[in-house]
Order: sequence, then structure tokens, then C-alpha cells
Amino acid sequence: MFTGIIEEIGTIRQKTSCSMVIDAEIIISDLRCGDSVAVNGTCLTATKVNKDSFSADVSPETLRLTNLQNLIPGDKVNMERALKLESRLGGHLVTGHIDGTIRLIEKKMDAESLVLKFSTTDDLSRYIIKKGSVCIDGISLTVVDIVGNIFSVCIIPHTAQQTTLFLRQTGYLANLEADVMGKYVERLIQPVKQGLTNNFMAEHGFC
Repeated sequence: MFTGIIEEIGTIRQKTSCSMVIDAEIIISDLRCGDSVAVNGTCLTATKVNKDSFSADVSPETLRLTNLQNLIPGDKVNMERALKLESRLGGHLVTGHIDGTIRLIEKKMDAESLVLKFSTTDDLSRYIIKKGSVCIDGISLTVVDIVGNIFSVCIIPHTAQQTTLFLRQTGYLANLEADVMGKYVERLIQPVKQGLTNNFMAEHGFC
């Protein structure tokens, strides 16, 4: 599990169809082989750790669902080590399991803050609510507004400086992990929704 609070911006050193090497400084201090690292919000397992970089394998499914497939050497990525039980939860609970990608369609300043507007799909937008939490490229953010499949988030200067968001331009595909609570609620009420048919209502005297 992660918190969505970025610890470091890393740089892609090498990348193949099934693995990558990422330059890092801060998170290397206590990183061990087998540890989890969120890279642009995607949970990866460190397979090799050096003094200034680490390696991770990437499955075809992960590449298909995330923007990791688009990375090339020199690209910057957001990184966070896995949450410790004694750590403060500064963002929200993040699993590192990406639901899909969203497209940046507008970028503007509002006073000192950066406002980003994204387009998504019906499958993803149903988990997004105004004032709710989302994780975009590994960053815990609050939804400012949502209309249909378009939603916006507001980035304070500190977050913009400590993450890759200030680098992104319109057209960029970002990773999205919706709040896991919404998925659990949907799963819990699914049998109820399926049971409320016209025939069911008629049989119980409601039609």
C-alpha cells in the first residue's frame, strides 16, 4: 500500500519490453530486493538495487493498462516507497493497481495553483466524485469538479514542484487509480442491483 505522497522524482535509465532501470537517490537509502515501489502510481517490485538506481520487471498487463509503456530513457517518473505501519497517512490509501489512463486536456494557473483537467471513460468516471480522492501518476489529489467524463484537480505549488505534473502538457496520458473504497461499495451492492428487476418488484407487490 502507498499514500500518494511522492518521495522522489526518478529518471528512466534503461527500458526493455519487460523491465526498466530507474535512477534514484532518496528511496535507495533503505530499498531492498523484493520491496514495492510505486512508479507513476504503478506498484513494481525492485529486482535489483544499486547505489544510485534500481531495476524492476514489468508485466505485459501492466504495460497495457499504464503509461509505463510510453516511457523512454531520460523520462521523469514519480516514486514512492511502500507505506510502513508507523507512517502518517498524508494522502489516501493507494494500492498501486492502475485502473487505466486518462488524458490531460487543459492546463492553467489559478492564482498560485495549477489546475489540470482530464478526460476519462464511463468505466472510470463512475468511481470519481467531487471532493473525492484520486491517484494520478502516483499523486494523491482531490477532485475539484466533475461533469460527465471530464474532471479537474487543483495542484498547490509544493505538489507541483515535488512531482512531474508541472512538466506535463495537454495530450499527456496519466495513470489513474480510483479510490478503492468506491470499488468495494460497488461490489457490495452489485447483488442488490441485480436483484431489483421488474419481475422481482411485481412478485413482491410493488408494480
